[in-house]
Amino acid sequence: MAIKYTKQYLHKLEDLMAETDFTLRYEKGNFKSGYCILNARKVAIVNKYFSHEGKINCLVDIIKSIEVDREKLSEKNLALYHELAQTELKL
Repeated sequence: MAIKYTKQYLHKLEDLMAETDFTLRYEKGNFKSGYCILNARKVAIVNKYFSHEGKINCLVDIIKSIEVDREKLSEKNLALYHELAQTELKL
């Protein structure tokens, strides 16, 4: 699956994150990778100054690296999660 760098795709990823145990926040910061995951607090922070493409890449990385309870996901988000598991980012 090819990643679409659109606003709608960003909203789909945000919806997927909303169904996980993690809280997604957009804030400024000096994150070397563009994001920070606080596992103890279940918070994922993405640099708010990133473009849509940067935010999408960060969210894909975050979703791949956190533990997601698949039983809590809706059908459409479960399908998106499985597609992301098979996707590799091309820089």
